[in-house]
Amino acid sequence: MLSDLKRIIDQISRDRGFDRKLLIEAIEEAVQSAARKKLGSRRDIEVRYNEEYGEVEVFQFRTVVEEVTDEQTQIVLAEAQALDPEVQLNDELGEKMDNIADLGRIAAQSAKQVIIHKMKDAERDVIYEMFKDRIGEVVSGIVQRFERGNMIVNLGRTDAILPKDQQIPKRSFKQGDRVRAYLVDVRRGSKDAQLLLSRTHDDFLAKLFEMEVPEIAEGIVRIMGVSRDPGFRAKIAVSSTESDVDPVGACVGMKGSRVQNVVQELQGERVDIVPWSPDTAKYAYNALAPAQVSMVMVDEDAKSLLVIVPNDQLSLAIGRQGQNVRLAAKLLGWRIDVKSEQRYANLEDPGYQSLLALDGVEEALADQLFSRNILSTAMLAESAIEDLTLLRAIGEEQAVYLIQAARKSLGLDPDAPIERTRAVPETIEETVEETEQEDDAGQDQDMGDVSESMAAEDVKDEQEEVADKDHVVDDTPDNLPDEDVDESGQQD
Repeated sequence: MLSDLKRIIDQISRDRGFDRKLLIEAIEEAVQSAARKKLGSRRDIEVRYNEEYGEVEVFQFRTVVEEVTDEQTQIVLAEAQALDPEVQLNDELGEKMDNIADLGRIAAQSAKQVIIHKMKDAERDVIYEMFKDRIGEVVSGIVQRFERGNMIVNLGRTDAILPKDQQIPKRSFKQGDRVRAYLVDVRRGSKDAQLLLSRTHDDFLAKLFEMEVPEIAEGIVRIMGVSRDPGFRAKIAVSSTESDVDPVGACVGMKGSRVQNVVQELQGERVDIVPWSPDTAKYAYNALAPAQVSMVMVDEDAKSLLVIVPNDQLSLAIGRQGQNVRLAAKLLGWRIDVKSEQRYANLEDPGYQSLLALDGVEEALADQLFSRNILSTAMLAESAIEDLTLLRAIGEEQAVYLIQAARKSLGLDPDAPIERTRAVPETIEETVEETEQEDDAGQDQDMGDVSESMAAEDVKDEQEEVADKDHVVDDTPDNLPDEDVDESGQQD
C-alpha cells in the first residue's frame, strides 16, 4: 500500500510501546473492512501483511462454477482458467487485488477508524500493564483541566482522574500546577480515564511519611495505623523495632522538617504523631493527646473503651465536633466513650442511676436534673412543672411526662395533680429585704442580751466587794479598845 509502511509500523510500535504484531493485525483488519465496504459484504476477502515487501496484500476468494448466480462469491470456469489453467470446477480461487488504493476515499476513512480504535485498545492494554503493579504508590503529574469538579492529571504517558470526592476540601489547584496523589485503582476496560487517584486516602499520608522518613523506608520505624479527617486533622501511630530509635522523633525530624514537608503537601492538614503501644489502654491514652486522661476501662468482648478525663479536659479530649475522639477511635479500631470525672462519679450514684432508668432520660438530661438539685427519681416525682421547664430543651409536656414516669416507677399514682410552680417570693428585692430585717432583729436581740449580761456582772462585782469589806471588819477583835488597835487590825 505504501512503500514506507514497514518503517511507519516500526516507529509507532517503538514510540507508543505497542506490540508490532498487534499493530499489523489492526492494519489487516482495517483494510479488510474497507475492501468489504467497496466490493460487497458477502465477498470472502483475506488480507495479509507481507513482511518482505512491507505491503498489505488483499485476496478475493470465489468458487469456480459453470454458470454464475452470485458475482461476489462465484466465478465462471473460463475466467478462472485464464487466471489459473489448472483450476477445476468447485475449486476456491484466490485473486490478488493489484492496487488497494482503488478501494476509494470512503473505504480509506473506514480503515482509518478501525486502526484508531485498535490503537486505543492497545494503548489501554499498555497503560494497564504499566501501572497495574504501581497500585498503592504515590504518583506525580500536572493538572490538565477540570471536568465537573473532577481533576484530570497528566502523568506523562496517560491521563488520570482525581474525583471531586477524593480531593482535599477547601484546597484548590490551578491548571498547570504539579500535584501528587495516591494511585487507588487501574481499570482495564474503562472508556474514561483508567487511573483513579486520591488525596484523601489514609494510605496517602502513610506513603508521604515513607518518602520523607528514611527510617520508615528501611523498616526501622513502622506505621501501625492512620486515621484522617482530610484537610483538617490526622493521626498516625508509629513504633520502632530498635530500642535506641525514637519513632516519634524520627517522623518529626530536625526542627520538625520532615513532618512539615508532609503538612505542606497536605496543604495545612494538622498531623498528630502517636507512639503505638501493645497495651490498649496506653495506646488510647496516647491517641487522645493532647488531652490528659485519668483512667481507661477496657471491655475486650465489646471492643469498647471507657475513658475518664478531668472535667476541664473533656472538651479537649472530644475535640471540635468530636474530631479528636473520632480519629482516636478509628486509629485503635475500638469504640471510645469519653466521660468527665464528674459524670463518672454521677454514674456511681444510685439516685443518678434511678434517673437514667426512666424512659426518655439520657445522661445529658440527668446531668441537668442534678444541676437543679433533683438527685433521684423520688425527688423528680415531687418536682413542680416549673422546676423542669427551667431546664433547656424541656417543654411543659415533657416535664409532665417525666414526673408521671417517675411516679409510676415508684408505684405512685401518675395521674395525681402536679404542681405547676412552687411558692416563692414575688421579687428578689423582697427576699433580700426580709433577710436583712431578720438579720437586724437578730443583731438587736444579741446586743440587748450582751448589755443585760454586763449589768448583772457589775452588780455581782459590787456585792462581792462589799462582802469583802464586811469580812475584814468582822475579823477585828471586839474586846480591845480603839486606841490599842492599829490600822492593820493587829494588837500592839
